[in-house]
Amino acid sequence: MTRPFTTIIDPRHIRFGDFSVRRALPQHGVGGVGPWVFFDHMGPHRFEPGRGLDVLPHPHIGLATVTYLFEGAIQHRDSLGSNREILPGAVNLMIAGNGIAHSERTPAQPREKGHQIHGIQLWLALPGNQEECQPSFHHYPAADIPMLALEQSTVRVLIGTAYGCESPVKTFSETACIEYSLSNGSVTELADIAGDRAVYAVNAPVKIDGEILLANQLAILDEKARFIQAGTDTRLILIGGKSLGNRYMWWNFVSSDTHKIEKAKIKWKEGRFPKVTGDTDEYFPLPDKDNHARMTDY
Repeated sequence: MTRPFTTIIDPRHIRFGDFSVRRALPQHGVGGVGPWVFFDHMGPHRFEPGRGLDVLPHPHIGLATVTYLFEGAIQHRDSLGSNREILPGAVNLMIAGNGIAHSERTPAQPREKGHQIHGIQLWLALPGNQEECQPSFHHYPAADIPMLALEQSTVRVLIGTAYGCESPVKTFSETACIEYSLSNGSVTELADIAGDRAVYAVNAPVKIDGEILLANQLAILDEKARFIQAGTDTRLILIGGKSLGNRYMWWNFVSSDTHKIEKAKIKWKEGRFPKVTGDTDEYFPLPDKDNHARMTDY
């Protein structure tokens, strides 16, 4: 009998001061799922009054970031002049292309009062002919994201097409990202999408074709995997799509060409990336780590 999972991933914990994230992708031996090369689950984390998230200005090339919140708020600023408060349910897409810098912070009001942050941030590799496109930022309000009821579950098609619904979020290749809100005892058929698929259990275990996936685990699905069953109220994220082939990754840079990554490293070190509008002059320095980009081996 075919198992519904080909791989189970336990995320690594990455700390940012007193805040940490669970990083499910990339992992050794699993560089991505379809075009997705990065998956962070942040929180839930409670910030006391006066404290908050402060991700200093930092650069990206060759990818698109997707930020999606379940709770809380993040102030996004970038070198294009974008200044957007990201709220739960909205999809925020930043296309780095040939180079962008941005920061992510807790807005003033929730910072003053104290608040909880919970959400995900994902990276998409761009097709080879789009890696050096012009940067852009796109905000899609929660009301614009398709939502439908399936049996005892609610499904939001954040990116791509599924269950007869098409998300308005811009895509560059076959790509899907779907949020499932499952009620206790519900059984829901997984979306049938082109390419690879993986599911992440956000807050509680689920069963996929009868086999348990624990909370905070990412499962790479067999192509025949069909049903998810919840034993309690559960949130699940499905990602997938067609692979774009191997990509190299170093820090915040993703590319099919290592020379482009080397150029980006020098450009950031020399201060030649555009500045983040309206933010501090502080920034993340180029890290002191291994000198060579590694291939995402998938």
